[in-house]
Amino acid sequence: MYALRPVRVQSREGFTRKATYRSATFLLVATAAAAVLSAQSTKGESRIAREVRHELVTLPYYTLFDNLAYKVNGSTVILEGQVTNPVTKTNAEKAVKKIEGVENVVNNIEVLPLSPMDDQIRRAMYRAIYSRPGLDMYSLRAVPTIHIIVKNGQVTLTGAVGNQADKATAGIVANSVPGVFSVTNDLIVSP
Repeated sequence: MYALRPVRVQSREGFTRKATYRSATFLLVATAAAAVLSAQSTKGESRIAREVRHELVTLPYYTLFDNLAYKVNGSTVILEGQVTNPVTKTNAEKAVKKIEGVENVVNNIEVLPLSPMDDQIRRAMYRAIYSRPGLDMYSLRAVPTIHIIVKNGQVTLTGAVGNQADKATAGIVANSVPGVFSVTNDLIVSP
């Protein structure tokens, strides 16, 4: 048959101590879990940012006449910039959507208007900047670091150069190209 077990009766004071202990333990564990999740979220965002950058710079039609930028906000990636080819905009979004951990992609990339005059300015700007002694070293990469964005005769230089003198030289050279209405020098100095 069944054996009866004695029932343990606990005092109210012992119950209160145990409840307090359990509450404190739960609070401590919850705080530690929140800290771990926050650290993992930050690590996750930095991993996503590295992978997004890799995917964007390896796009097949990405050239020095395109400018792609992005922001990572949790599992959402916001794409920005300007491209000369609509396929590049579409490919950028597709490539970023494939990254593990990315749930939403906001594609704010602008496709620059087709213009023979802008194409002529792009070619002249490329020759002027990348044939200049001192700036020619920036053309030795798969995608050169100085990007030339031309929209309706207005030029924006983006990307990175090694020093302030190279930034100033690129701006002066860009201003000397015929047919250009204005030049905005957004180059970043990054040694």
